[in-house]
Amino acid sequence: MTILVRADNTLIYGGKTYRCALGKGGVKTDKVEGDGATPTGIFALRYILYRADRIKKPDSALNVRVIEKTDGWCDDPQHADYNRPVTLPFPASYEKLYRDDPIYDIIVVLGHNDSPPVPGKGSAVFFHLARHQYAPTEGCVAVNLTDMYEILAKITPDETIEIRL
Repeated sequence: MTILVRADNTLIYGGKTYRCALGKGGVKTDKVEGDGATPTGIFALRYILYRADRIKKPDSALNVRVIEKTDGWCDDPQHADYNRPVTLPFPASYEKLYRDDPIYDIIVVLGHNDSPPVPGKGSAVFFHLARHQYAPTEGCVAVNLTDMYEILAKITPDETIEIRL
């Protein structure tokens, strides 16, 4: 099965429709770094990261790892580690994965622009938890915690997420 994400802020999986938040820049086929858009395409579900100090471990067939205070993600297109996990402190631009707000309490790392990363084509495109009232993301796909747990309990490592216009 594939997780299907549509530009009308719906996610369909296992015969059920969920509300989701998408990028403030809309859904685009030509994603670029910093545009706030959610990229179209079919992406692998790489692995799960979660905040063990805040929530229970997701029950999933995907590999699951705890987010540490030193975890980051490089978003500097000029750096060799662009669109890759990094350890903080880090000398280039990065996104912190250990956040004060709850949106990264669960992150599913997606296979967007990672094989290999192309500088400027977008970084840190994740499937994570939604902000209050499903406020737009910076280019990710986001659902509420209950829905995330439900989806993660059903997915398998060979499944993908497809984001459509």
